Amino acid sequence: MTAAGTERTQTLWEATAAPPPATAALDGPVDADVAIIGAGYAGLSTALHLAEAGRRAVVLEAFEIGHGGAGRNNGMVIPALSRAYPADLRARFGPERGERFARLVANAARDTFELTRRHGIAADAVQNGWLQPAHSPGRAWQVRERYEQWAALGADVAHLDRSRTAELTGSPLYHGAWLAKSGGHVNPLKLVRGLARAAIDAGARIHTRSPAQALVPTDEGWRIDTPQGAVRAGSVVVATDAYADRLLPRLRRSIVPVRFFQLATAPLPEDVRTAALPGGHALSDTHADLYFARPTVDGRLVSGGALVFGQAWRRRLPGHVLQRLRRMFPALAADTRFDYAWDGKVAMTADFLPHLHQLAPGLITLTGYNGRGVALAVAAGRVLAQAAQGHPVDDLDIPATALRPLPLHGLIERIAGLELLRYRWRDLREVKV
Repeated sequence: MTAAGTERTQTLWEATAAPPPATAALDGPVDADVAIIGAGYAGLSTALHLAEAGRRAVVLEAFEIGHGGAGRNNGMVIPALSRAYPADLRARFGPERGERFARLVANAARDTFELTRRHGIAADAVQNGWLQPAHSPGRAWQVRERYEQWAALGADVAHLDRSRTAELTGSPLYHGAWLAKSGGHVNPLKLVRGLARAAIDAGARIHTRSPAQALVPTDEGWRIDTPQGAVRAGSVVVATDAYADRLLPRLRRSIVPVRFFQLATAPLPEDVRTAALPGGHALSDTHADLYFARPTVDGRLVSGGALVFGQAWRRRLPGHVLQRLRRMFPALAADTRFDYAWDGKVAMTADFLPHLHQLAPGLITLTGYNGRGVALAVAAGRVLAQAAQGHPVDDLDIPATALRPLPLHGLIERIAGLELLRYRWRDLREVKV
């Protein structure tokens, strides 16, 4: 897997996380029950579940643990999809399968935090809820509907009026919110490295600096060739998401990798900490061009966004993000400094849903978390482990879909940033509703 288009700048998470567990490149042949390509949340959670079930799991990672999206995201643990809600999932997959999928999503944050506690993963985990506030009166109706759908499913959620929203966020910008109480935030790099340690302790093998260069069907299953070795396995799980490359070109053409940017402020003065997200919640609102922020355990705010054009982003982005943050949190000073800036990739799909594919017998993948990968990818490890052990793909909590590469994928990938202009236009119109 390559990291083309991603500039390697130090993240806040790299500056604060302990080193990853010791790993080495694959050297020579090895046999496994299941081979997993990609040491992010989904791949490592799958390996952990397999190892705990007594299966021989081998993980291949092209770079280091947390090199990709799992180590470069914002760290919000969100029990919701980016666009689809329970009614949408039932309409798409049918009443029973859609309901199962919705329940997996609703429980994803809870399951993620429970896993960190069970394995003693020190990930700066704060489970006090994720807020989605409405940026306009029109969106306040949408927020109410979303709350009602998750509440009807039995999720631990609350609806907040404008006054209560201002109290929890420290922001006068919003017209109400819904709160997913099981959500929260983590240091994402500490989480993925902790998952790696847990998987190794359970008996899984992880080989870093071991890119999968060829995937060959055999009489017994599959062989994955790396520069210095090969894994022979009965089944394979591909967990590369936005960092998919030439190994499976049709899979890569089914998602659009979107470049996303993150900024972390310097530690904020105490009076600002108690005024901006005073309850320590994670927040991402209803703007199409998303406004989001979450606090850290050392008193910073982490925010960011996408850009139409990524050139000179380290010079351009801080002013853009600070302007938004000060709209959200008037207590922030005009000279607030950002100590860290970094970027990464998010895998987007045409329908904004994650997709589980059985690419061939014994070859499974799940891709397209659409910015919800911390909770959902960790929770999906159980589903991928079931599929890798032969559980019928038409009876999993995540419905399987056919792989459909996007027409004109190369063009879509090049112009994806222009979609932000349409989002911003929609946001401007919505504020006037």
